[in-house]
Amino acid sequence: MTISEIKLHPIFPASSFELYVLFLCFSIWKSTLAWAKASALCLNFNCMLILLPVSRNFISFVRGTSACCRGPWGRQLDKNLKFHKLVAYGIAVSAAIHIVAHLFNLERYHLSQSEEAPGLPAALSKLGNSPNESYLNPIRTAGTNPVIELLTTIAGITGLVLSLALILLMTSSTEFIRQVSYELFWYTHHVFIIFFISLALHGAGRIVRGQTPESLLLHNVTFCRNHYDKWHAVAQCPMPRFSGKEPSAWKWVLGPVVLYACERIIRFWRFQQEVVITKVISHPSGVLELRMKKRDFTMAPGQYIFIQCPAISLLEWHPFTLTSAPHEDFFSVHIRAAGDWTEALCEAFGAQGQDLKDPCSLPRLAVDGPFGAALTDVFHYPASVCIAAGIGVTPFAALLKSLWHKCCDSQSQLKPSKVYFYWICRDARAFEWFADLLLSLETQMSEQGKAHFLSYRIFLTGWDEDQALHIALHWDENTDVITGLKQKTFYGRPNWDDEFKQIAYSHPSSSIGVFFCGPRALSKSLQRMCRLYSSADPRGVHFYYSKESF
Repeated sequence: MTISEIKLHPIFPASSFELYVLFLCFSIWKSTLAWAKASALCLNFNCMLILLPVSRNFISFVRGTSACCRGPWGRQLDKNLKFHKLVAYGIAVSAAIHIVAHLFNLERYHLSQSEEAPGLPAALSKLGNSPNESYLNPIRTAGTNPVIELLTTIAGITGLVLSLALILLMTSSTEFIRQVSYELFWYTHHVFIIFFISLALHGAGRIVRGQTPESLLLHNVTFCRNHYDKWHAVAQCPMPRFSGKEPSAWKWVLGPVVLYACERIIRFWRFQQEVVITKVISHPSGVLELRMKKRDFTMAPGQYIFIQCPAISLLEWHPFTLTSAPHEDFFSVHIRAAGDWTEALCEAFGAQGQDLKDPCSLPRLAVDGPFGAALTDVFHYPASVCIAAGIGVTPFAALLKSLWHKCCDSQSQLKPSKVYFYWICRDARAFEWFADLLLSLETQMSEQGKAHFLSYRIFLTGWDEDQALHIALHWDENTDVITGLKQKTFYGRPNWDDEFKQIAYSHPSSSIGVFFCGPRALSKSLQRMCRLYSSADPRGVHFYYSKESF
């Protein structure tokens, strides 16, 4: 790096150019100082961003108050967790570069104190040995162990704590850990408190030092650099004075930390609010339905809430999609026993093969939310495609109820003219609780003469010989053997090429929203279909994909 390049570099302000060129870059630290400072700025910037995507109330506020965050633009807010992960990767990379660069700096500190050190680094390192001199090199003697010396400083101790906290946060956030033990992920993620406290204190030791502005004004840069043996002997080169660099990390993270603290205060306030459990229903396939009421609770179709059960855990909050519609006088969730926490909840509510308990004797629940989700954009498209896999059908329960309620309300203006609904499930028993809703909708649509509004297809991907024999023996032309609906159940997986081709043909020159809740592999396939069947012509058909995520 040349002198002109360094002068134009953004981390070297013009007012302090002489400081870093004369005494740092070309002497003790060389280019590793630039690497350390650049990575530190990237680290501070990413730490400023990391808390924003997980501030649920802030995101809901932005979604609800800003017109630009509705419709297609709002889909970017639904990727908040993906953005959170990307920022975390940026923090990890920046931290690694920062650590390695300072390890080189530490070694050069130590080498500059040796007898073999060249002239200028040696002269800089010896400053501070005499009275009334300020030092630049924190390693004061050649016999000092640099690692031990580092661990006795604020920068070294907080740096070690930051590194350990970051390793713990990253390793416990992997997909494998979250699937095997969500509780482990949840508890270890609160190490972020230690991380941010250490980050704010990291620069307090001021281990990176530089020449003071007053001292810079007294020096002739080009002359003093080459005549370090004449410092203090000539008027052009008085003895340089040094001071530590002011810490700045706290300035970057103060705003987001305060915002997130307000977020946690809101969550605590909602935790104190009373939730009345009005009904508990046990459905097949280990699905528990909870119907609840809460003061001033308002919702929109497709939104989700966080539930905490203090009897199980005082810290854990788990997200569940609301399955009730806004016009109903309660809000409900359907919970499948699929982990330690959900299994404990189902057992506490008597849904594990026991008699359901009286609502008055049930454990207390706390509810935070509701929060916006991708499905709330269903009403913004002239045609919508809703695809669910397994328990992923729960978000669409509230959606279908609300759509039908708006469709039957003469005073309500409904933009969608057609809704396609696909449900893929491997267990026939899982259809039972949702089939009642579809049967009710099917009957009401026939009575209202609007059978064309909702087109749905159910796919069963898993069955055995006994089920096949039962289907063959009880075959009925008018109703389906499994669901009792007029629409027959399909066996196997959908041919998405045929399905998207038919939808595109039926809705030329239309914007079609595709909404999915289910596994990642199927999500990638559906994204590919949306890109494949979207027209390159702006006047043609376009599929807009959204995935439900918490």
